[in-house]
Amino acid sequence: MAALDYLQKLAQRSRFGIKPGLETITALLDALDNPHNDIAAIHIAGTNGKGSVAAMCEAVLRCAGYNVGRYTSPHLVCLNERFMLNGVPVSDDSLEAVARAVENVADGVEQRLGCEITYFEALTAAAFLLFREKGIRLVVLETGLGGRWDATNVVVPLVSVITRIALDHCSWLGGTLAAVASEKAGIIKTGRPVVCAAMPDEARAVIESVAAGKQAPFVAVAETVEAGVSETGLEGQTVRISTQARQLPPVRLPLAGAFQVENVCTAVAVMESVAACGLEIPEEAYVKGLEGVSWPGRFQLAGSNPPLVVDGAHNPDGARALRQALKSCGIKSAVALVAGFCGDKDALSHLRELAPVVKSAWAVAIPNARSLTAGETAGIMRMAGIGAVTECGCLKQALDEARDWAVACGGTVVVCGSLFLAGEALRVLGA
Repeated sequence: MAALDYLQKLAQRSRFGIKPGLETITALLDALDNPHNDIAAIHIAGTNGKGSVAAMCEAVLRCAGYNVGRYTSPHLVCLNERFMLNGVPVSDDSLEAVARAVENVADGVEQRLGCEITYFEALTAAAFLLFREKGIRLVVLETGLGGRWDATNVVVPLVSVITRIALDHCSWLGGTLAAVASEKAGIIKTGRPVVCAAMPDEARAVIESVAAGKQAPFVAVAETVEAGVSETGLEGQTVRISTQARQLPPVRLPLAGAFQVENVCTAVAVMESVAACGLEIPEEAYVKGLEGVSWPGRFQLAGSNPPLVVDGAHNPDGARALRQALKSCGIKSAVALVAGFCGDKDALSHLRELAPVVKSAWAVAIPNARSLTAGETAGIMRMAGIGAVTECGCLKQALDEARDWAVACGGTVVVCGSLFLAGEALRVLGA
């Protein structure tokens, strides 16, 4: 498809990172008659958890009877996953149509401004156009990188949401929690509520200050939502959730890991903020939506004999959450690790978080131009204190050897290090 070829060309040429300013995306959307002005958005930024929160919010809203769109990034296996229409990925034909519309105006915008449109800017414009074409007005919208200069930050949202902040993309966002939080807080808009997830104090102080300066009502999830877990395992967990407004019946959340409890609390706080804007959300929609939510590649049980977990953790905070999730599910040691990283990640700190439970590891490259080689990752694994390390040129070989080892040793296979790797692993596994 020619229009999708255009997007692929953009993917090859555009640099990774933040392009300061919103002039290009604004001009591109203006050439498309500003489709972003037709939506009511739940706009989500953060380091970890924003995709899970987006999936939970979308699921609850659909169960409340609303037509809902969702735009997230990156995709795991197929580009269509980024554009969800009432819980279903966009069709090839519909995606081609909006990509063609973007392509038709792109040259004029680039010539007028004297700059290149990036891949993410084109995708974001296509998403807004798609939602308008399909008559979807309520959208859960995830930032790509940062917040302040993110292409999605052209909306005036119903609610802004900031999930847990950690050090990641430091060359773009800054080397302190306060600096990263400042970039993420750039999505806060005057007078619009902001929901702040559980957060390091340094990051929360920045977000709360920005909210106060913009007279944006500040909702601290840690102070408004409580949750307790009664049953947990690799296939999910039973959570009891209460707020000042409601006490939900036990919810069987199909997403495992303690970090997902934090995310579900954030999603519930967001839904209550949305309800305060005038959208009715009955209690049964909370329960049905959360029990039916799907968010692949995040502590996902992708095999059972031996247990095989695929997780997109790609920074030290995510690795810490992964290790805690394994512990909460009764997996304390005998982990066979298959890992690969992008070169801009703190792979050493990530692997040091996991090293105490890893008994054997397989290093692979990931399907991305920024990937470390398998040899580079193997060297970092050894530096992190992992003893038995195998360098693999093929992910399937690594998975096969790791599973054989886990069967022999009564262990569990864990795949992590990158969402790109998570997606490729799910494809190889047929999961």
